[in-house]
Amino acid sequence: MEETDLVVLWGSNAREAHPIFFHHVIKAIKRGAKLVVVDPRRSASAAWADVWLPVRVGHDIALANSIAHVIVAEAMHHTAFLARATEGFEALRAHLQAYSPEAMAPVTGVDPETVRRVARMYARADRAIVCWTLGITEHHNAVDNVLSLINLALLTGHVGRWGSGLNPLRGQNNVQGGGDMGALPHKLPGFQDVEDPVARGRYEALWGATIPPKKGWHLTEMFEAMGRGDLKALYCLGENPAQSEADSSHAVARLQKLDHLVVQDLFLTRTAEMADVVLPASAAWCESEGTVTNSERRVQRVRKAVQAPHGVRDDLDILADIAARLGHPMGDVRAEALWDEMRTRSPMHHGMRYDRLEALGGIQWPCPDEAHPGTAFLHGWLWDEPFTGRRAPLSVVHDEPPVEGLCAEYPLRLTTGRHLDSYNTGAQSGALRSPLRRDTSVELSPADARSLGLRDGDRARVTSRRGAVEAPVHIDAGLPAGLVFMTWHDPDVVDTNLLTIDATDPRSGTAEFKAAAVRVEPVTYDAADAEEEL
Repeated sequence: MEETDLVVLWGSNAREAHPIFFHHVIKAIKRGAKLVVVDPRRSASAAWADVWLPVRVGHDIALANSIAHVIVAEAMHHTAFLARATEGFEALRAHLQAYSPEAMAPVTGVDPETVRRVARMYARADRAIVCWTLGITEHHNAVDNVLSLINLALLTGHVGRWGSGLNPLRGQNNVQGGGDMGALPHKLPGFQDVEDPVARGRYEALWGATIPPKKGWHLTEMFEAMGRGDLKALYCLGENPAQSEADSSHAVARLQKLDHLVVQDLFLTRTAEMADVVLPASAAWCESEGTVTNSERRVQRVRKAVQAPHGVRDDLDILADIAARLGHPMGDVRAEALWDEMRTRSPMHHGMRYDRLEALGGIQWPCPDEAHPGTAFLHGWLWDEPFTGRRAPLSVVHDEPPVEGLCAEYPLRLTTGRHLDSYNTGAQSGALRSPLRRDTSVELSPADARSLGLRDGDRARVTSRRGAVEAPVHIDAGLPAGLVFMTWHDPDVVDTNLLTIDATDPRSGTAEFKAAAVRVEPVTYDAADAEEEL
């Protein structure tokens, strides 16, 4: 990151949501790199940008396709790389003809000359990295959004080289590690497909048990199954879906239908308050042994620094005891023993002994053997001579508006995100004081505040088709007219997810947190209300 020539932050306010990562971006900027930020808001990250593209919420594909249009129309695409390592270029070229910057400007809200400038910056850079987060993935067409960004990297050859690539920034610590270890409904550890009989056989032989041959439900499908009555019991570890799911009143109603709910967590979250059984778990980052995997695939050791409080147990110990009571003892459940068991069956982790992780300060997968130093960047094989791998596909993707359109009754677009001082639903950060923190607010553009007769600090009601909340107004000059911004950090006071829509991407299962239709109104009190409040 620090040695690239151009960073594109797309749908990512990394300055607030990924502050440690953003320090590396700042180092790149100080070294001479350019920064492009694609965000509907003039965010804290956009303040550092050389170019800001204020794309309208939900129209990232139109913008990405218009950038790709310029790259192809001006012959800035990497013809040699496309011919040797990709497939589908001609179909994409034909598709892009309709996506000129001028044709897309009414859709994206971005000036055509700005689009052309960014296309030239990206295509002509020696090294360029595109990073994205929830501004791309929390939409009903999340996968297509990502594919449109992958197209840009493949068209220009900005992939598989040091300082060039695609970087989905992880929203929480060890999200990458969770996926690596098989915490996905269709994968075994090491991203091996659960429907692959060879991969499944490796673990069946190890565990002496039969693994279901079909993929399971992802989170959205689990909630749908609760609604149908097909899912009757839930074991929830380190998650607070009662407050983190879109359309939270609907989510709570489905959780209440369960016959049995178990929550294993550090905190008595809203979900834990609903549980039949709560299992107090230790803080893995300081009270447990193990490993963590960061966004660059680097596996690092986690060491126990302090003893957990009385009555609190390590997650592994809890799970091992439950397994034993269910008649399936897990054997040696020390963190290192489990890690060694996993790496014997996961080719990408095979060379990562604990002592090597210690000596090298972490290792990036894939690491296929114990002499391998780890892999600094992925997809380098796309540049191999002779080329023998599978060609990378370019994807024809179409712009689609948000599921919930605007109308006279709900004329404003609500989008959600994070603030620097807080974290998700506030379970981990809400009790900590911060000089940066202000109450959860309804953030409005100056133009919308004027038209609604609202001033900074006034109280407003925000209503969607699913519910309503009240919060103080904060006027943000970085917001365009028509866009409302709110966080979900303090749901016990302002439950923003009462407003959001649970329309989901059919492939990723991600809800469209970033695009709901709302109206905003001043909250008025009569004399009786004021007297009662006093």
